[in-house]
Amino acid sequence: MAQLIIPCRSVTVARLPVLFHYRYKQSSRKLFCSVATESVPDKVEMDAPKEIFLKDYTKPDYYFETVDLSFSLGEEKTIVSSLIKVSPRVKGSSAPLVLNGHDLKLLSVKVEGKLLKEGDYQLDSRHLTLPSLPAKESFVLEIDTEIYPHKNTSLDGLYKSSGNFCTQCEAEGFRKITFYQDRPDIMAKYTCRVEADKSLYPVLLSNGNLISQGDIEGGRHFALWEDPFKKPCYLFALVAGQLASRDDTFTTRSGREVSLKIWTPAEDLPKTAHAMYSLKAAMKWDEDVFGLEYDLDLFNIVAVPDFNMGAMENKSLNIFNSKLVLASPETATDADYAAILGVIGHEVCNRALCCLWNLILCNRVTCRDWFQLSLKEGLTVFRDQEFSSDMGSRTVKRIADVSTLRIYQFPEDAGPMAHPVRPHSYIKMDNFYTGKFSIYLRSLGFLLISFPVSPLYVNSDNMLCFLFFLLSFQVYEKGAEVARMYKTLLESEGFRKGIDLYFQRHDEQAVTCEDFFAAMRDANNADFANFLQWYSQAGTPVVKVASSYNAEARTFSLKFSQEIPPTPGQPTKEATFIPVVVGLLDSSGKDITLSSVYHDGTLQTISSSSTILRVTKKEEEFVFSDIAERPVPSLFRGFSAPVRVETDLSDDDLKQLASELKTELLKIVENNRSTEAYVFDHPNMARRALKNTGSRFAFTTYLASLEDPSYVELALSEYKSATNLTDQFAALAALSQNPGKTRDDVLADFYNKWQGDYLVVNKWFLLQSSSDIPGNVENIHALQTTIIQVYSLIGGFCGSPVNFHAKDGSGYKFLGDIVVQLDKINPQVASRMLSAFSRWKRYDETRQALAKAQLEMIMSANGLSENVFEIASKSLAA
Repeated sequence: MAQLIIPCRSVTVARLPVLFHYRYKQSSRKLFCSVATESVPDKVEMDAPKEIFLKDYTKPDYYFETVDLSFSLGEEKTIVSSLIKVSPRVKGSSAPLVLNGHDLKLLSVKVEGKLLKEGDYQLDSRHLTLPSLPAKESFVLEIDTEIYPHKNTSLDGLYKSSGNFCTQCEAEGFRKITFYQDRPDIMAKYTCRVEADKSLYPVLLSNGNLISQGDIEGGRHFALWEDPFKKPCYLFALVAGQLASRDDTFTTRSGREVSLKIWTPAEDLPKTAHAMYSLKAAMKWDEDVFGLEYDLDLFNIVAVPDFNMGAMENKSLNIFNSKLVLASPETATDADYAAILGVIGHEVCNRALCCLWNLILCNRVTCRDWFQLSLKEGLTVFRDQEFSSDMGSRTVKRIADVSTLRIYQFPEDAGPMAHPVRPHSYIKMDNFYTGKFSIYLRSLGFLLISFPVSPLYVNSDNMLCFLFFLLSFQVYEKGAEVARMYKTLLESEGFRKGIDLYFQRHDEQAVTCEDFFAAMRDANNADFANFLQWYSQAGTPVVKVASSYNAEARTFSLKFSQEIPPTPGQPTKEATFIPVVVGLLDSSGKDITLSSVYHDGTLQTISSSSTILRVTKKEEEFVFSDIAERPVPSLFRGFSAPVRVETDLSDDDLKQLASELKTELLKIVENNRSTEAYVFDHPNMARRALKNTGSRFAFTTYLASLEDPSYVELALSEYKSATNLTDQFAALAALSQNPGKTRDDVLADFYNKWQGDYLVVNKWFLLQSSSDIPGNVENIHALQTTIIQVYSLIGGFCGSPVNFHAKDGSGYKFLGDIVVQLDKINPQVASRMLSAFSRWKRYDETRQALAKAQLEMIMSANGLSENVFEIASKSLAA
């Protein structure tokens, strides 16, 4: 057994294994505790990675009707019993039943009450196969397993976080709980009985409605939960621990009262007020905008500090990373508040839509297979964007979303990890789920364009470099753009008609992207031509536009050509359906009222200032009539399609910067100061963002060029006088980029003040790790972090071009060593960190060689996980 010193809350329970040591250990005793962990063996037996293909999908041979689960939670082990009613898909089928299972100890298997002997089944490291089953319409299968949540550092399945039991089952975590057909097209009604020591785990939660609870012998107690709706196993959830709740109610539009509870450790309850506000705002928005009413009587949210995702939308029991629930003016920035509003809106969408839309995540309609993930996640991100737009500024929100797409998704679509919105294959599905973590990263400061305006409190240039690699935006953000294009083409009323038909057709079914497409098309009698190419082709379309004006004929022509560059596995592409929202501006910059447009032999009448051009071929031309002067075309209004655009238009001359920029920046800082109490609203966010941006720019620019000590005093003054974390952290970020005693003193002061709050310490990690101070690798080695804090520490380091791309290769070696170590603990986190190498072929020759050496070292590591193998192998093969 190995002893590790790890950062903890001010409680005595342990968290997860660590990688480094804090240099401030002596001054922060209450933040640490010791925990015994299993040593990693020298040799690890692993199955060879297997690639799974969309084309190989087959329907299951057996369906599950009901699933009754029983958990006996213990400190050293947990016993899981399942009783499943099984029905063959084809009556009289004699096919074997293959169940997924990983890291499980099988105790017993019964079929129709008969205990099976070892020769009656086949068991390997990933499957339990039952070759001979009753030829009946249905039969009962009982399985008992033993699992070890306290050793589960993967954060998949059932694990312990800060002393509490917690689950994460999407995409393939349920197989770490019991043997099961772990696939989304297996939908069943669940009951869950949980029993545990009452003094250690007074709160026992699961999906659905609480049926009964009570005390049992030995100081233990139980709770029985029933979910009345069918669901796939990836939406199963369980939480047990010492938690307290903020309680509230929401009255639906029909007058039904829903109980709302946000569960956290008792000391964190004061930080949940904003989360409760966000929850109620999201539920009301769904009713006002879509007429959707939440369909259960209880809505639980649990905040968990150690969580692979940003949040998980398990029905009636949402589990959130604590970062996206807890907030106070002293411990959270504007970006944190905005992230909480956004992510709760995202997950509430999945719950609140279950009444009328019955959104996929509510299990009334689910994905047939994981290749269809964009069906639920893309649509939900689109809904989240609309919710956030209505809560704030629609224009600013759209600019932010498009910026995210262009800065992060476009480069991914042009790199070795490019894949369609609906992938053709995968080795490990987890690698497509990084979008669920994007909002968490935004709140840490990785994404500086977060809703609606966020202060530049980290080094933006550095962070922009790293997020190219860390997230997979195809399924989520690009998927949201696909959903938006449906609405653009059909408008709000037509989009709603398509949604209604979709759920009317497919209630309680497992469906595909084609089913959604067909519902949109059929509900509106629309011709979508080759729209489905958006799901099957990787790469960002490049649209070239040439314009010409005929003064004599008073016509204006727009010629479009489209091309999608080659991507891995797809050297050639077909033309796709591109909606182009266009308007024409006159010489004064005002919209011209359009009368008609001629295209493909047809003259279409228009009576508005904009129209939608449907570009579906490699090349085509649209001619506008009755145009009195040469106009300036306004193309792709609202960013109507996720494409790159090349035009023959000249840019306006850039305005010259004011000669007294220095003075203006100081005025900005001075004029936007405030000593009033913190308020989270758009005017105050804008004021803080403007002040902090001006302060940071002035400090970093003029201090570097003029070595003006007055700017150090300016930043110090801002740091000391700040009344909220947004302002204080912005000043700290400015100071942290410059080595010296001032920087060290301020970082130490900040840590000593906030060492008991792990969420604030995460930000402290990020500032130091992302610094461009030469030789920062050694500073990182002096720090210590838990698995989830790796995103701040290692992720931040990879965002520093100076240190990650150091000429001596020390940055690459640092990351390579960390990935190998992390892979033994949490493969999902390891693969996300490894993604920083995915575009190594764009480096100079020296750095290419250094980065390639690390990828090859990782590939040669013993016991490599499927997650890391997939990223490393694809990066090398590109």
